[in-house]
Amino acid sequence: MLVRRFRTRSRALGFEVGETFGIAGRCVPIMLGSVALSSAAIFVAELGDKSQLLAMTFATRYRWWQVLLGITVATAVVHALSVALGFGLGELMPTEWIALLAGVAFLFFAAWTLRGDHLTEDDKRKASRKFGSAVLVVTLAFFLAELGDKTMLATVTLATHHDWLGIWIGSTVGMVLADALAIGVGLLLGRHLPEKAIRYGASALFVLFGGWLIIDSLLVLNG
Repeated sequence: MLVRRFRTRSRALGFEVGETFGIAGRCVPIMLGSVALSSAAIFVAELGDKSQLLAMTFATRYRWWQVLLGITVATAVVHALSVALGFGLGELMPTEWIALLAGVAFLFFAAWTLRGDHLTEDDKRKASRKFGSAVLVVTLAFFLAELGDKTMLATVTLATHHDWLGIWIGSTVGMVLADALAIGVGLLLGRHLPEKAIRYGASALFVLFGGWLIIDSLLVLNG
């Protein structure tokens, strides 16, 4: 009797464990795909952006790790807000229309990137200040710089129809990597970057992303 109960409970436990691992096995690849997609998209969006110029300026005033830490904190907070907004929009709209709007948004980002970006005099003054904690100064400056920026809008767009956690992680990683590249290259080359080539390359990639999303969504809507 005891043996039979033990076997029954073991089978039930095994089924529950298997079901749990089965769900995890399906969710992990989806999340990793979202991480890869958002990392690439935000990395491209950040190329030639004002935030990269700000990162290079801060790197001449503070230690590189302080700048990166401040960027990471600010990016994580801003993109968490972006993901929450995108997730809410994704719950309210059909997937096909979201994809179509996302494609149009990426074409808009391409034009924005092609136009180029620059630091205002106010941005330069903020970056040149040495008072207070370096990490706090960088965090606040990047938080304000990213509000309403194309990287924030791109994150909102991606979060409307992809795994929210993967998009948050990937968008944060993509931006930190892009700004780390800007810091390293800027310090090595004396802050002389081929800005025009970077803008054109990033803009072309956005056109490809946007065109693919638009064509794919139109095929689904017309099918």
